Amino acid sequence: MVRYSSTDARADNLPVVSVGELAQTLKRYIEQGFEVVRVRGEISGYKRAASGHVYFSLTDSEACLDSVCWRMAASRLAIAVADGLDVIATGRLTTYPDRSKYQLVVERLELAGEGALLKLLEERRQRLADEGLFDPSRKQPLPFLPEIIGVVTSPTGAVIRDILHRLADRFPRRVLLWPVLVQGVEAAAQIAAAIEGFDRLAQLGAVPRPDLLIVARGGGSLEDLWAFNEEIVVRAAARCSIPIISAVGHETDTTLIDFAADVRAPTPTAAAEMAVPVRVELAQRSLELRSRLAGAIARTLEERRGRLLGAVRGLPRPAALLAVARQRLDDWSERLHRGLYGGIEHRRQRLAHASIRLVPPSVRIVQAGAQLAGERRVLDGAMRALLVQRSNELRHAAALLESCSYQKVLLRGFAIINDAQGRLITSSAGLRAGMRVIIRLADGTAPATVDGPRTTGRSPRGGDSGQGTLI
Repeated sequence: MVRYSSTDARADNLPVVSVGELAQTLKRYIEQGFEVVRVRGEISGYKRAASGHVYFSLTDSEACLDSVCWRMAASRLAIAVADGLDVIATGRLTTYPDRSKYQLVVERLELAGEGALLKLLEERRQRLADEGLFDPSRKQPLPFLPEIIGVVTSPTGAVIRDILHRLADRFPRRVLLWPVLVQGVEAAAQIAAAIEGFDRLAQLGAVPRPDLLIVARGGGSLEDLWAFNEEIVVRAAARCSIPIISAVGHETDTTLIDFAADVRAPTPTAAAEMAVPVRVELAQRSLELRSRLAGAIARTLEERRGRLLGAVRGLPRPAALLAVARQRLDDWSERLHRGLYGGIEHRRQRLAHASIRLVPPSVRIVQAGAQLAGERRVLDGAMRALLVQRSNELRHAAALLESCSYQKVLLRGFAIINDAQGRLITSSAGLRAGMRVIIRLADGTAPATVDGPRTTGRSPRGGDSGQGTLI
């Protein structure tokens, strides 16, 4: 039987170390060997802890590298961390002994090439433009001379000093500064909060509401200005009801807030020049306008005076105008007097002629009475003739009706037989022995009972001419 050893004999001479000692040795070895590395990969599994630390993984087609960015470093990152970004991370490798894992401690993060950054910027610009945030109809006009100007920028940079100096040279105004970070991960949130904070100020509150906002920053690279390309900043500028001047970077720099703002200034100094006019130029312009106004008023008065004098020379004398009118008034007054009396006399004569032609009411009543009596006599004669005619017609109709009456038939010896219910019997077939009937004669009715047999046909010639033994 052959026995094989499972370990190398040399291993028996190695010292025994603990797990912790081995983990610390590996940690020192890796950190010394990879003090500074730059790794390119795609961010996935992004997570921000409650402590402010950021955890994510850098992946490519071949491997995955766990990464961590401590809170202080995360606040200084130039871009916002998000899943799917292709980035270049700068940091150092270390291990996490509790899980036997190695990881990259990120100190700086940048997009993988300016081309990727510009592509992301263009995609975001197009999406926000499709939502209508950059429409010219949303732009507000700038106030001519704002009383209070709000400035959103860093309190320690040269931008605020340039703006204050330029405002003091042109037209001193009250300035409210809202200090913010203008670079880093937290810069976008602070800038958006400053714009919204100025917009929420009450008109007559303890802190006065600005009439104009200037969002400013000095020049820098695309990564340095990235906070002004963030979506929350653009949406805050688009929602703001206060006119905004965007003054980010130099004249060649363009950020998304420039499209959402009401006016874009090439530099912060130019923004101050746009905000207020030059006081000396305004005073000089005011004096010029005052002088022109006084001259225009003097020329207008002189022109009106000349026109008035010309009109006075062309007008006739008032006495001459009044003389004609006075004479016409006297003439019309005399004609009116004569016409009034003539009209009254004419109306009186017409009334007299009409009175002569009028018939007295008593005469008209007598005439109407005679006419009514004649018409009454005619009506009486016509009524009597009509009554005679109608009486003759009635007698004739009565005689004709009498000739057709069944009473005449009864007087000739005929009779009418009804049964007990009053129904008329017109045939011998309707009679039965013992049947009670009522016989109507010319002078009245009499009850009877059928008690004989029924006979049919006529009596033999030469026999009894009565009705037989029917009743």
